Amino acid sequence: MEFETLPTVSGEPCQGPLLFKPMVFTDERGFFFESWNQTRFQAALMDSGLCSVDAKAVCFVQDNHSASRRGVLRGLHYQMPSHPQGKLVRCTSGAIFDVAVDLRRHSSTYGSWVAAELSSENHLQLWVPEGFAHGFLSLTNHVEVLYKASGFWNRDSERSLLWNDPTLSIEWPLLRACVDHPMLAGKDSEAPHLEQLELADEVFA
Repeated sequence: MEFETLPTVSGEPCQGPLLFKPMVFTDERGFFFESWNQTRFQAALMDSGLCSVDAKAVCFVQDNHSASRRGVLRGLHYQMPSHPQGKLVRCTSGAIFDVAVDLRRHSSTYGSWVAAELSSENHLQLWVPEGFAHGFLSLTNHVEVLYKASGFWNRDSERSLLWNDPTLSIEWPLLRACVDHPMLAGKDSEAPHLEQLELADEVFA
């Protein structure tokens, strides 16, 4: 299982998110790859310097599966530190532009974002650790996304960050999705700006 860190738009490495590339075996019958391996995943976290040998292993407790039309934008979502979630995201049908925003107030990349295209063709997976908001834009007509979560969904802890907050300047590829404005859930279209979340102390220490 190969992995790489992702840079912010300014080129600064962002410690936390990791992009995983599985080894895919193909022949005339189709393909096979290992989509999840606890030992290799934990080794990647240690190799990247994100945790020590004695650190508690990430334990996934919930799998989620969504289907979306082209131009749907889901996010940006996170859960507060009382019930935080890390997410390992992959796209099993179509393609998405997947985004993670650093909400760790004392991080050198606080308020910055990283992104990767995940698709059913490239089989890439994005690890979005606790302390980041996550969202994606559907780039194709039919998209299915699966992700493993390290914490259970908790309604009282769930928060949203406005997808087009100008302080974030996320470069959503709307033209590739063939839309002028994405399709949003009500809570996402009315989500607060980062400044409002800071004032409410709803970011990570």
